[in-house]
Amino acid sequence: MRQYFGRKLFIYGLTFVAAVTVNWVIPRFMPGDPVASMLARARVSQPEAVEAMRVYYTNLFGFDEPIWQQYLNFWGALFRGDFGISIYVFPVPVTDLIMGAVPYTLGLMIPAVLLSYWVGNRFGAFAARRKLLDNTVLPVGYVLTATPYMWLAVLLAWGFGVVAGWFPIAGGYSFSLTPSWSWTFFVDLLHHWALPFLSLFLVALGGWAIGMRNMIIYELESDYSNYLAALGAPAKLIRRYAYRNAILPQITGLALQLGVLVAGALVTEIVFSYPGIGSLILKAIQNQDFFLLQGSFMFIVIGVLVANFIIDIVYVLIDPRTRTGMAGAQA
Repeated sequence: MRQYFGRKLFIYGLTFVAAVTVNWVIPRFMPGDPVASMLARARVSQPEAVEAMRVYYTNLFGFDEPIWQQYLNFWGALFRGDFGISIYVFPVPVTDLIMGAVPYTLGLMIPAVLLSYWVGNRFGAFAARRKLLDNTVLPVGYVLTATPYMWLAVLLAWGFGVVAGWFPIAGGYSFSLTPSWSWTFFVDLLHHWALPFLSLFLVALGGWAIGMRNMIIYELESDYSNYLAALGAPAKLIRRYAYRNAILPQITGLALQLGVLVAGALVTEIVFSYPGIGSLILKAIQNQDFFLLQGSFMFIVIGVLVANFIIDIVYVLIDPRTRTGMAGAQA
């Protein structure tokens, strides 16, 4: 098992290096000059002052150094936990901006992923055993899983926000409130959270329900299920074994779908102007903020890699075949 996890850590380490390098390169392909955009926002009219500010900011951000030196400086700062200073919200550190947005993104993603996974698998398992429910869940699931996150978010915002007026359609909380540990703020926070959560939950729910429904049907028609039925085993026991075997591919699917779910969460935040990582990325792109873009991508990369590693550990713990295979390989 030590060799298995050592190999996994090595693979994740290579993936991290490659992903971080790509994240560093991508912002530098954006058109325009970030320092020039800062000077344009400053609205300084004197040419001497503009030139002095240009030299100062170029030196401050390290843009006057060769590109390879900037890359090495980036890794050095990364190991120190320094993501740099935001160009868009100068001189606020990127870390402060990300830490302010992370609770909103995690508070939106974690409940949506876990609840959609649990509810979708349960509904899929029930649908595989009941024809009436199967005829309902299957087409609805196909529609939901084929719906783009941003399109469903726009529909929910229009239907429940604009037309019905039940929920707000923008922001993480009302502008008239200030963040505090009070019931008034907490209820208002949930009120703004509901539509973005529902958008992520519904799209993911359809995929898990379809996957589990198909896996349950496959397991119930397998040889061991027929053998148990021939021995007179109760149908409830057979379904229990079928569910345990069917859930294993779903765990693998969760690891594979994490990137898609994260992308869906970021797009949903942009649609609802939700103050999470997605909104930070949009602002960074609009204002050519290299460092904010790099820091936001870094958080996503680390989060996805850590979540995948945890899923790998869970899979080893719940699937005895994996442990048996590792024991055989060591022998």
